[in-house]
Amino acid sequence: MSLADQHSQSPEFSASDGVSGKHKHPIEAFLWVTLSMLFLAAIAGLVRYITKQGFDPFQILFLRTVFSVLWMSPLLFIRGTSLVRTDQFRLYGTRVVISYISMLAMFHALELITVGEVTAISFLSPIFGTFFAILLLGERVHARRWLALCVGIVGAAIILRPGTTVFGVGQTFALISAMAIGLIGPLVKKMTGRDDADRIVFITNLCMVPLALIPAIFVWKTPTPEIWLAMAALGLVAVLGHVTLVRGYTVAEASLVMTFKFSRLPFSVLIGYLAFGEMIDGPTWLGATLIFAAAVYITHREAKLHKAPQSSASVPPQG
Repeated sequence: MSLADQHSQSPEFSASDGVSGKHKHPIEAFLWVTLSMLFLAAIAGLVRYITKQGFDPFQILFLRTVFSVLWMSPLLFIRGTSLVRTDQFRLYGTRVVISYISMLAMFHALELITVGEVTAISFLSPIFGTFFAILLLGERVHARRWLALCVGIVGAAIILRPGTTVFGVGQTFALISAMAIGLIGPLVKKMTGRDDADRIVFITNLCMVPLALIPAIFVWKTPTPEIWLAMAALGLVAVLGHVTLVRGYTVAEASLVMTFKFSRLPFSVLIGYLAFGEMIDGPTWLGATLIFAAAVYITHREAKLHKAPQSSASVPPQG
């Protein structure tokens, strides 16, 4: 079973990558996803700022989840217990653990390297997702997707430049985060088959609070009023970023959503420059563009291969 196959396990999804024909809205998806990328870039900027004030990523992650739950708590009065009712407990448990690893690794990366470089490396997540499909699910990959994977690897090499620049702890954390995100994408897509965006984000954050609390206790540092404000803002943009992204997935195919995600890099670079005077160089832009192009192709190809059995079961997909 490929990663794309996992998207259609719910009857609420069609073979066209999980969105029924009457619910495809590309312009709406563009607006949701672009807005989400702005919010996600703001997350990186806020985390970078808070770590520069001497706060540990473990504490930042805990308070980020707490504030996310607080910002979403009014929905409990509007929707009642339906907001937390689900029959996808195993999927949520898996997502919470992977999301915790992903965010913690990204927060550590943002403590050490620029916002733009972390964002550029994060584009590797669909590449890792395809590798996981090959290694864990035994998916057959043919020449064209192997070529796309190679292009993505070349892009990563251009960014990281092994042998010419120092490959440090920050880059390692950014890679770990990208690997984890590569697993989260198809998981979230499957979850949207039964649960709406608000429920997915609320339950995920609610379950993550106790998981993040224990390590945060050992590194706790009392925030100043300015840091409390930044933490509250972090929780808010985290909620807005993930709710808008999930809404993008609910109105368009994952292959289309993927094409809109590159906007996060210019947003991140702009925030890094305005807030911290950070810049990323030409090779990093080039590497990020190659990685993103490869990721878009892979995502698009996943959707086509998933449709192929519906249209012609006798013709094997050519990868």
